[in-house]
Amino acid sequence: MSSTTEQATGARTWSVAEHLDDILTAVQPLEPIELNLLDAQGCVLVEQVTVPVALPPFDNSSMDGYAVRAADTERASEASPAVLTVIGDVAAGSSGTELTVGPGRAARIMTGAPLPPGADAVVPVEWTDGGTGAGPARTMAPHSAAPQGSGGQVRVHRPVTPHAHVRARGGDVCAGDVALEAGTVLGPPQIALLSAIGRPAARVRPRPRVVVLSTGSELAQPGEELAAGQIYDSNSFALAAAAKDAGAIVYRVGAVTDDAETLRATIEDQLIRADLLVTTGGVSVGAYDVVKEALTSVAEEEPEGEAAEGEEGEDAEQAVHRAHVDFRTLAMQPGKPQGFGTIGPDRTPILTLPGNPVSSYVSFELFVRPAIRAMMGLADLHRPVVRATLLPPHGAGDEEPAPLTSPEGKRQFLRGTYTGGERPEVRPVGGSGSHLIGALAHADALIVLPETVTEAAWGGEVEVVLLG
Repeated sequence: MSSTTEQATGARTWSVAEHLDDILTAVQPLEPIELNLLDAQGCVLVEQVTVPVALPPFDNSSMDGYAVRAADTERASEASPAVLTVIGDVAAGSSGTELTVGPGRAARIMTGAPLPPGADAVVPVEWTDGGTGAGPARTMAPHSAAPQGSGGQVRVHRPVTPHAHVRARGGDVCAGDVALEAGTVLGPPQIALLSAIGRPAARVRPRPRVVVLSTGSELAQPGEELAAGQIYDSNSFALAAAAKDAGAIVYRVGAVTDDAETLRATIEDQLIRADLLVTTGGVSVGAYDVVKEALTSVAEEEPEGEAAEGEEGEDAEQAVHRAHVDFRTLAMQPGKPQGFGTIGPDRTPILTLPGNPVSSYVSFELFVRPAIRAMMGLADLHRPVVRATLLPPHGAGDEEPAPLTSPEGKRQFLRGTYTGGERPEVRPVGGSGSHLIGALAHADALIVLPETVTEAAWGGEVEVVLLG
């Protein structure tokens, strides 16, 4: 990565792909840690997990009913039920060895209870009289209210075959089987399996801690009264939500005023809890572009030699001096001004995004989201990309509007609404302005017009990035 001063003097224009490749080359997956199962949800497993014990660990009943020898029921019918002597109850959680089912015997058994010795099948209670001597039972009587306690007789009205309604030991997974491969993303089913085989925790790559910070003296927080010339800070909320959606642990910092020293101090305060810093605003060419001012000046003053490796007890300005941040011009619209580098003694990655809301959000989707997922160790870094037929926006009227246009040499990303199916379609929503948050809220896709395309006709195919 070249230095900030080299970028400034070289005036190079970067492509979207070059900027993204630079980011993904520098960003590394986080070191694995052991996390409790619920904390590990959404994280990537870094080790192969084998099954220590069979699942289920013993033969057990899949029904409430009676544990029997199948041979004792083979001639049972409504007209001529098999009459068996009930010898007791087998409840879930018992050892299942207290009773032995011999010829002509049965044991009341509950779902999940171990099959007692001698039994090889379970008769559902609905196939019996439930020990009442009447017609077919609808439910198992409670233990306290069972006829003659857990004894007496039961009439079986239908035969069962061996192993009927029995969950066999190891029928799910066997001891020594591979439960989950390294690289598996832990969702609810995978967490269920880990807990079922007795694992209280998993070794995973953790979620990155992402600090989102917006800049601008004009920004007020939602809920506050707007003073003259102020607007509400939407970027930090949008990016924090997007980072959370990408899988990160997110810390949103309220808007920082347009003062370089204040920004440096704020960044220093946040470095202790950040695996990745994301700023929005202050990266263009204006007189109050505070992010560029703060990080460019310290990069130019970076200490040399051993001091550059970071020392304990350094103050805010010294810590931010550990900065290598490139401020770049990208061949894209919206989102032309971008910055990327590392900062602080631990070389924490920082991405500086433009301040216009649409520019900021599109930049996040293209650059920050893949970086977060790379830090998590995920293989799939990017949103799905499809081809779709470009149609005019809804409400365009009877006259077909003019074709979409795009500046030559720039990759343009327009908001759109996507309809899937056999013939996918996409329609623009809102204008091309990078401040149009209302249109962004109704979009579920980005329409991509490459650098070589200056005009896209209705009915033609375009590339679409799906945001949903």
